[in-house]
Amino acid sequence: MLQVNNIEVRYSNIILVLRGISFKLNKGECAALLGANGAGKSTTLKAISGLLKSELGEVTDGQIEFDGERIDKKKPEQIAQMGILQAPEGRRLCEHLSTEENLLSGSLVCRDRALTKKTLNIVYGYFPRLKQLRRRTAGYLSGGEQQMVVVGRALMGVPRLILFDEPSMGLAPMLVKEIFGIIGKINVEEKIGILLVEQNVTAALGVAKYGYVMEMGRIVLDGEAAKLEENPDIREFYLGLSDLDAKRSYREVKHYKRRKRWL
Repeated sequence: MLQVNNIEVRYSNIILVLRGISFKLNKGECAALLGANGAGKSTTLKAISGLLKSELGEVTDGQIEFDGERIDKKKPEQIAQMGILQAPEGRRLCEHLSTEENLLSGSLVCRDRALTKKTLNIVYGYFPRLKQLRRRTAGYLSGGEQQMVVVGRALMGVPRLILFDEPSMGLAPMLVKEIFGIIGKINVEEKIGILLVEQNVTAALGVAKYGYVMEMGRIVLDGEAAKLEENPDIREFYLGLSDLDAKRSYREVKHYKRRKRWL
């Protein structure tokens, strides 16, 4: 469904952030992009959703395809209408609007009122708490409740692919477990593809079937989620399960192999 082919991304036509990223996502699949801060994960999502342009960013090489159609030159609204929606980092809501008004704002790409009503009921099915708070001003919701609104708002656009950017940020462990459990259900029950950017590796690999590890604007490791979780490098760098005294670069570990670029 999604094919990212050897893309490079620059900001202000100067700063090179992504250095030849290639990966694919099949229809209805859930995959995770893992890596430390500054690895280029969020930039990758913005390149797919078209939001780079709002930050003076641009895909300067390679291309991105969705269902065989090139999208890296399209506007964000055109990409959204194709069914690719992003749930941004930081729980960005219209704080002065109610919970339900925020949810309905996600349905602007869908002009079918009957479908919008049906989808709203689906969202409330996943998040019963939001139905109770539908008239509450969004700015007064807790962090966990706001994250539920962000996920629900993405669902309201009737997406085929949702790009989640750090959904666990700032949440208590119990809420992280709940949010990721619902993301997993959405993937399985609604057959919606999910590309998940996350630093909480345990949570991400718990719902994803495949994972890609990024470092310094490149994908340095990839594989099935279960195998990645058992990989000694992943356990050392992200799960803290190594006896080594100091962290090393992926370039220094014996398991590191440069991925071949897709041409």
